[in-house]
Amino acid sequence: MSRNRSLPRARASTRKRLSQNFLADVAAARLIVRSSGVTPADLVLEIGPGDGMLTRQLLNSAGRVSAYEKDARYAELLRRRYAGHDRITLYHRDFREVREPDEPFAVVANVPFAITTDVVRWCLNARRLTSATLLTQREFARKHSGDYGRWTKLTVTHWPTVAMELGAHIGRESFRPVPRVDTAILHLRRRPRPLLPNEAIPGYRRVVELGFTGLGGSLANSLRTRFPTRPVRAACAAAGIAPDEPVGLIDPHRWLTLYDALRTNSHRYTNVSDTFTYQTRKGAP
Repeated sequence: MSRNRSLPRARASTRKRLSQNFLADVAAARLIVRSSGVTPADLVLEIGPGDGMLTRQLLNSAGRVSAYEKDARYAELLRRRYAGHDRITLYHRDFREVREPDEPFAVVANVPFAITTDVVRWCLNARRLTSATLLTQREFARKHSGDYGRWTKLTVTHWPTVAMELGAHIGRESFRPVPRVDTAILHLRRRPRPLLPNEAIPGYRRVVELGFTGLGGSLANSLRTRFPTRPVRAACAAAGIAPDEPVGLIDPHRWLTLYDALRTNSHRYTNVSDTFTYQTRKGAP
């Protein structure tokens, strides 16, 4: 009897170590899958399926599911449950070490909190990703979608190719064990057409990198460490950016206008042209 009582404690300890809070609400799982927009034509990668609450709903909507579970016991549980099922493949692997498929795919997941940033970066760097529907801490989802009125470097950097949007709020009571924070859906959607020409994206990312260095207390001052004052002033004016405006308050649309203005006017200033060429040749961070 003592051995039976220890098993739940061992599983709870594993969940805590892996930062897992499993969905226990069927309605919430259905909402996540429905909001993802996946269809029977889609390949979906699921991260950390755990006991399979979200997996069951994905199999009702997606064509194929590849599920990656780091906990050996849950990976084996799911293998037994879906033995002989030809639309799902289970892997006992850390998702962060997985190579993206050689075909278009979506990601749908209740992301373990401790690896959320790693998962988002993986998705942003996956060229064949069409969308990612990620259940994260609510604060994380709000922060990276600009819902606080501030914008992160990660979001701004990838904005020309991937939109990051806040989805539905899901309360902590929908999980077991119950976490200390609420969650929300963060949608990543790859744009069918980038907002900048492909050849301009590395240069744009270099300018964003420079702008977020935090030198001088404002975006304009950070840019002046590489660009002369006149083109910086003109580009900020075109984008509606105040001279003393902090970088975190600048939304992605103004970043695009700023970059276009710098790129368009760079030929007028020898120093700007040289810097711009250097940034573009160096490539994306």
